[in-house]
Amino acid sequence: MSLNNPVWQKLHETALKAPSSSGVYMWRNSQGTVIYVGKAKNLKNRLSSYFAGNKDIKTRLLVSHAQSIEYITTANEYEAFLLENNLIKKYTPRYNIDLKDGKSYPVIRITKEEFPRLFKTRYVIQDGSTYYGPFPDVAALDSFIDALYRIYPIRLCKKFKKRNAPCMYYHIGRCKAPCCEKISKESYSEFFGEIYELLEGKGDNTIEKITMEMKNAAKQMNFEKAARLRDGLAALNKLQNQNVVEDFSQEDRDYIAHYREGELVSFTVLKIRGGKMQGRDNYRVTSLNEDNELLPEFMNAYYTDASDIPPSIYVTTQEGLDFITRWVKETFDIETNIILVTDSIENAPRHKAAIEMTIQNAKEDIIRRLRERGDTPAMQELKEILNLPSLPVRIEGFDIAHIGGRLPVASLISFYNGNPDKKNYRYFRLKTTDGIIDDFNSMREATSRRYSRLLNEGAELPDLIMIDGGIGQVNAVDGVLKSLGLNIPIVGLAKRDEELYVPHNPNPILVPKRSDGLRLLQRVRDETHRFATTQNQKLRTKFNTQNLFKDITGVGEKRAAVLLKKYVTLEDLCAAAVSEVSELLKIDEELAKTILTEAHVLLDNQNTAKEKARKSLGAVGTTWQKAASAQSTIDLASAALDDESLDDDDDLDKSKLQVADEEPDYD
Repeated sequence: MSLNNPVWQKLHETALKAPSSSGVYMWRNSQGTVIYVGKAKNLKNRLSSYFAGNKDIKTRLLVSHAQSIEYITTANEYEAFLLENNLIKKYTPRYNIDLKDGKSYPVIRITKEEFPRLFKTRYVIQDGSTYYGPFPDVAALDSFIDALYRIYPIRLCKKFKKRNAPCMYYHIGRCKAPCCEKISKESYSEFFGEIYELLEGKGDNTIEKITMEMKNAAKQMNFEKAARLRDGLAALNKLQNQNVVEDFSQEDRDYIAHYREGELVSFTVLKIRGGKMQGRDNYRVTSLNEDNELLPEFMNAYYTDASDIPPSIYVTTQEGLDFITRWVKETFDIETNIILVTDSIENAPRHKAAIEMTIQNAKEDIIRRLRERGDTPAMQELKEILNLPSLPVRIEGFDIAHIGGRLPVASLISFYNGNPDKKNYRYFRLKTTDGIIDDFNSMREATSRRYSRLLNEGAELPDLIMIDGGIGQVNAVDGVLKSLGLNIPIVGLAKRDEELYVPHNPNPILVPKRSDGLRLLQRVRDETHRFATTQNQKLRTKFNTQNLFKDITGVGEKRAAVLLKKYVTLEDLCAAAVSEVSELLKIDEELAKTILTEAHVLLDNQNTAKEKARKSLGAVGTTWQKAASAQSTIDLASAALDDESLDDDDDLDKSKLQVADEEPDYD
C-alpha cells in the first residue's frame, strides 16, 4: 500500500495514537468484517510496528486489506489474552488460527447402548460413547476391526430393534442375535470387556484366543479364515507398535510443537494416554502472530473440553504459557502442568525424543503443503525485492566444496515452483582449480560449463541463479554469463549476515529475517551446500581408501598391498633402503631402486600440490572465512572422515544424476 494512500495514513495515525497499555486490537476490512485479532502488551508499540520498515508480503497483505483498526484496553496482559481468545472465537478472522480441519484420523467408536455396537468413524459425538484412537494407519485399522467381527459375535446392524427372527449373521455364526434375546446382556457384555482390554493394551487373553482360533482354522484346512485372523493379528501389532513409545511412564500427557514457513504453520499434537501414543495429529493453520505467540493461541483453540486436557503438557517453549495454566484452571477448574522440554527435566531423553518426533511431523506437513501449493508468496517477494522481470519459478543454485583445495566439487541444484527438483541436480568435478583454493574461478568454471551446455542444447534457462557467496562470487558468475550473451538475474546469499548481493553493487540488500523470499533462498543455499558436501565426501573417501602405491611404475595390486602393509605412507617407503625393498618384494635391487625413484617423484608431486594449496589460501578468489576454514580442515581432515555420513542423498534418483566427468560432452 502506498505511503500516500489516505487509508494507509489513517491506519498509521490510529496506531500512533493508541495507548501504551495492554489490550486487544482488531483489523477490519472495507465491509467491516474482522480479518485479524491480536493482543499486545503495549498497543501503541505493536500497532506502530506494522508501519515501520520493510514488512514481509503477508503483513503487507493484511495492511492492504484493512480499512480500520479498533482496540480495547485491558488492565493487564492476561486479560488481553482472554479477550483475544473470545474475540477470535466470535469472529473467526481470516488471518487467525482456525482448527476446523483438525482431528481427521479415524477412531473406533463403541456406542453406549444396552447391546453396544463397534465401528470406525471420523466424527466424535458427545453421547456417552467410548472412543479409541485416532489411528493414522486406516488399512491396519480396517483389518483389525474385521478380525474383531470374526472373533466376537457382536451385532453389526446400525439400529437395534426387537425382532421375531434373527438375521443372516446369526445363522452364519457372526452375531448372537441380542435383538431376538438369543444372548443375555451379561454374556454380551463379556465380549466387550475383552475388546476394551485389547484396545487398552491389556488383552493378552484375547490375543491368545485369536491365535488359537487361527491355528484351529488352519488345522481344519479353513485357510481363508486363518489368513484373515493372521492379518488381524498383524494389524493389531501394527496399531499397537505405532502407538507405544518404549519405557514411557503411564502418565497421560500431550506433546505439542510447531514448524513454520512464513505465514504457514503446522502444529502437531502427540497424545499419550496410559503410556501409549494414541495418535499424531497435524493441524494446518495460518497466522500472522510472532513465534512466541503461536503456541498460546493454538492451545486455547485446541483445548475446548476438560476431558481432553491431560495432567501434563510438554512444549518447546514456555514463553507466554503462564496465561494458559491460569486460563485452564479458571475455565475448566482443573490443574495441568505445562513443562518445557529441557535436559534438566526427569526422564529428559524420553521426552526429548517425543518432542523431536512432534517437531518432525510438523516439519513434514509443512514440506507437503509447500509441495502442494508451490511457494508463490516467496517467489512473488523475490520478484519485488530483486526487481526480476518474472516470477523466479526455476531457481538454480551453486556451491563449491573441497578440502584444502583437494578434490573440488561444484554442486548445481534446481528448485521449481519453490520446491526441490532433484532430477535436475548436477555436480561438477572441477579441473581448473584442483589443488588450489579459488572460489571465484571455481564458480566461473562451473557456471561456464553449465550454461554453455544449455545454450548448445537450446534447453530451458533458469529464471534466477543463486550463488552461495558475496559480491566477488556474484561478479565472477556475471562475467561468465555476459561472455555467453546471457542475461539471467543473479543473487548471492552471504552466510555471515544473510545479506543479498546483486552484480556490481557492493551494497547488500537487507531483508527481514522472517521474509518469505529470504527463507526460499536459504532453502536453496542449504540444499546446494548439502549436495556439494555430500559429493566431496564421497570423492574424499574414495581417494583416501585407494592404495597410492599402485601409482608407482612397476607396482601392481599385489606388490602395492605388500608395500601398504609394511610402509603405510609414501614418506616411509621413500625412507627405506633399496635392499630392504628388494627383499620385501622378492625383486632385484635394480627394480627396487626404480620403484624408490618413482616413489620420490610421486611424493614430491604431492608436496608441491599441498604447498600450492597453502599459498592459495590468501588469494583474491577466496574469502577470509573460507581460507581459515580450509586451513583448519586440512589439519582435521583425517579425524573428520571417521564420522562422515555418505548417504545424505539416498533419496536422489541416481539414474538421472549426471556427473560431468563421466560424460563424453561436459556439462
